[in-house]
Amino acid sequence: MSERSNLEIVRKGYECFGNGDIPGLLELFADDIEWTLPEVQGAPHGGARRGKESVAEFFTTLNEVEDITHFEPSEFIAEGDRIVVLGRAKATARSTGRSYETDWVHVFRVTDGKVASFREHWDTAAVNRAFEKAATA
Repeated sequence: MSERSNLEIVRKGYECFGNGDIPGLLELFADDIEWTLPEVQGAPHGGARRGKESVAEFFTTLNEVEDITHFEPSEFIAEGDRIVVLGRAKATARSTGRSYETDWVHVFRVTDGKVASFREHWDTAAVNRAFEKAATA
């Protein structure tokens, strides 16, 4: 597929996510998608996952543990089967009530019209502080 087609698939994914259409988002993914986020202590949605079912669980868990107040992709970069998206997010960890803001980078690989892999990068220190439980004496 062309870079333009790959870019449109990724853009459609952000549209689905923004509208809360997780089933529509999942339809854009390969059955064996590789999904990777940084690990965050106290946050069960980080780490690596494989397959649509596991990614669907990610979105359910994300909704349970974070209140996302701002999520905005701002720049899309296409190179062959890779799409890189730069953006910004604000959210609150439900377990602590603490908020964080971070820039993020999403790296997609699109194969045969489906998202085959996704990797997210963000300010892990900011997110860790939001999820960190208060130390007890």
